[in-house]
Amino acid sequence: MSTQALIGVILPVFGLIGIGYFVVAVGLVGDHIGDALAEFVFTITLPLLLFRTLATAGWPEVSPWPFWLTYFAGVALVWFLATLIVRKVFKRDARAGVVAGISAGYSNLVLLGIPVINQAFGQEGLVIILMLVSIHLAVMMTASAIQIEIAAQQDGLNTASFNLLTVARRVVVSLLKNPIIIGTLSGVAYNMTGLPLDGIPRVLIDRVADIAIPCALLALGMALKRYGVRGSLMPAAAITLLKVAVLPVVIFLIARYVAHLPPLYVAVATISATCPTGVNAYLIATRIGTGHALSATVITLSTAASLIVMGFWLTVLGH
Repeated sequence: MSTQALIGVILPVFGLIGIGYFVVAVGLVGDHIGDALAEFVFTITLPLLLFRTLATAGWPEVSPWPFWLTYFAGVALVWFLATLIVRKVFKRDARAGVVAGISAGYSNLVLLGIPVINQAFGQEGLVIILMLVSIHLAVMMTASAIQIEIAAQQDGLNTASFNLLTVARRVVVSLLKNPIIIGTLSGVAYNMTGLPLDGIPRVLIDRVADIAIPCALLALGMALKRYGVRGSLMPAAAITLLKVAVLPVVIFLIARYVAHLPPLYVAVATISATCPTGVNAYLIATRIGTGHALSATVITLSTAASLIVMGFWLTVLGH
């Protein structure tokens, strides 16, 4: 990808993030506006974008399984390394280790990955990343829920025996209520009917779906002002390195030399891995009562670092 093309991809994306950060930082709007915008994005606009894209997409002939396995193999490796580093090097408890693993492996595919891939590779790349988004939340939530239960027992906070069925039931109920999952499943189901998506319904869906990406980026920028650098700087720096530097390299090597994926799949998987840590890492830390500063600092550092790392990989792999 040429320098001019790279600027054309990076600046619109990170420029909107910067605008979101700026309007909150100078007090033009309050934090609550960012919260409301993020809720609107996750509940309405992004599900409709997912529905429209998946309902009208021509599905690639390549099986998604090598793509999925490649990506999550890389995630599993950095998750394990992050947990090991925080527990053994920084002497934190098991629950903090879970937060570290989530922070290293959970990419912000929805708010940042989709806009970047769409800007860089168009509709063809968008369909591929949506294949990943379609299972990303389910896989990460399931892994997180299991790890949290195990960590709670290791830390002596949960004396009840581990019940996989109970955990699975809780995860499934949560997923079925998630608007992103609903939009994804609805789009796939509509695509399978073979019916056209046109007329007034298509116009209405287009009007809302078209604002999903800019609103998502503004919401991300507004959220960054809240997280900032809250402490745990050394472990956070180590986790950030794993997230934005090690994870893309691992996924690139597996995708290209082990799975032998097509070039566009290699590019989408690798660049998706350069996305910063998603805010779910902080939400999980809040829910289990530890790792707040660690996850918040990783979110901030990885977002800043991803600008450079993403630019590098776009230069190497971009069309």
